[in-house]
Amino acid sequence: MWSREFDAELMAARRTVLLEKGFEIFTKRGIESVSMQNIADAAGCGIATLYRYFDKKQGFVIEVATKKWNEIRELDSKRREEANIAGMTAAEMLEFYLDGFLILYREKKDLLRFNQMFNMYVDGAGIEKNALETYYGMIDNFGEYFRLIYERAKTDKTVRTDIPETEMFSTTLHLMLAAVTRYAVGLVYKPETGPDDMKELETLKAMMLAMYRSV
Repeated sequence: MWSREFDAELMAARRTVLLEKGFEIFTKRGIESVSMQNIADAAGCGIATLYRYFDKKQGFVIEVATKKWNEIRELDSKRREEANIAGMTAAEMLEFYLDGFLILYREKKDLLRFNQMFNMYVDGAGIEKNALETYYGMIDNFGEYFRLIYERAKTDKTVRTDIPETEMFSTTLHLMLAAVTRYAVGLVYKPETGPDDMKELETLKAMMLAMYRSV
C-alpha cells in the first residue's frame, strides 16, 4: 500500500505510475469497462489515493492519452534531431514524416489501439471541448514539423504548395493514422496468404508522396 507522504517528487512519480497502469489496463480491457477501483487495484493503492490525484475517470483518461501522445512527440523530435532534417529537401522531409506513421505501427500498436478506444470514449461520454484543451494543444504540436516542410517547399519547390498547408496536413495525418490504426486493431481482414500489412502501408505512403511531390 502507498504511504501518505506528499513530497512533490514522490507525488509526480506516483502520478506517472497511475497513468501507466491506466494505459496498461485500458489497452487490455477497454476504457468503458474499467473502473477507477480497477485502476487503483492494478497500481497497488487505495481508491482514495487514486482520487487524491485524479478526481474523475474522464480526466484520468484524458491525461493518459495526453501523456502517451506526448511521449511519441518527444520520440519524434529526437528522431528528427538524429536524422539532421536541416539538410533535407521538403520532399525528403515529407517522406520522413510519413515514415513516422509506419514506425508508430511497428512499435506502438498498443497506443494505436488505445487511441481508437479513446476517440470512441470521448464521443460517447459527451466530454466538453474545454476539458480536452490540453490534449488538443499537445496534438497540435505535431503540425509544427509539417509547417517546416511546407515552408521549405516554398523555397526548394520539391513539394507542391498549390494545395493549402492545412489541407495537406489534415489529409496526410488522418489517412495515415486511420490506416495504421485499422491494422493495429484488427479491422483489416488478413487471409493466410496475405495481405502484407507493411507492404500495403508502404504503398499508401508512396501514393501520398506521388500526390504531393512536385518533382
